[in-house]
Amino acid sequence: MPPLLTILPAAIQGLPKLTLVDALDIILVAFLAYQIYKAVKGTNVLRIFWAIVIIYILWQLSTLFGMRLMSTILGQFISIGLILLIIVFQPEIRKFLLLIGTKTSISGDTILKRFRFWKKSMSDQNASIGLEPYIQACMHMSQTKTGALIVFIRQNEVGDIIATGERIDAIVSSALLETLFFKNSPLHDGAVLVKGNTVVAARCILPVSSNAAIDPNLGLRHRSAIGVTEQLDVISVIVSEETGAISYAVGGVIHHDVTPVQLRHYLEEAL
Repeated sequence: MPPLLTILPAAIQGLPKLTLVDALDIILVAFLAYQIYKAVKGTNVLRIFWAIVIIYILWQLSTLFGMRLMSTILGQFISIGLILLIIVFQPEIRKFLLLIGTKTSISGDTILKRFRFWKKSMSDQNASIGLEPYIQACMHMSQTKTGALIVFIRQNEVGDIIATGERIDAIVSSALLETLFFKNSPLHDGAVLVKGNTVVAARCILPVSSNAAIDPNLGLRHRSAIGVTEQLDVISVIVSEETGAISYAVGGVIHHDVTPVQLRHYLEEAL
């Protein structure tokens, strides 16, 4: 029997050579798998995936041992598996495609905005003028513990969400925002959608996040703020009714207890 040290070099030589294209292929597949894992982490998708794997293994075993009835039933299930996957994973597929489309879409207006932002320094006061009503309103509502949810629209069209509320189309002001979220106001329940210096709509209904990793102590307002950022390219700013704390959510991630200064700096960069 030849020694192991003489067998290994021959076995290694028999393996195909790894080229630069192969390495790039592996890196891209690993990156794609990681992004998909991030998108489905904390949801029921992983449980459904393992259920499908178990069904496939049972089908193979039933075929191997000649269990014709079980093999036929599972075989019919596997044959329509692609359609079932599309039906079951429709929300996750939509979320993943929206994420890709949002990250990769580059318009002339976006390039111009990026150039202007690069040209101006962070100390340029013109960059903060449009945000002042939002910051002032959040400060006042935080002090009075008035619950609020403001959604800043960026690239995506949000006509479906606007249709769930009342159209406003008014120039933003701190007094207007505080009036909309006043507890006796008929429009205080739900989210206010804004774009630039315009309050677009109020009392809008947002999709609620189903991410199981979210802190269970968070209420419906915070879950809605996270949920809409999971599906659309928007930024949600939340004022807690219980504590008065200011938070913001983007990309499905919430940042708790930020100061008005921190909120201003983030919005200047993101908007």
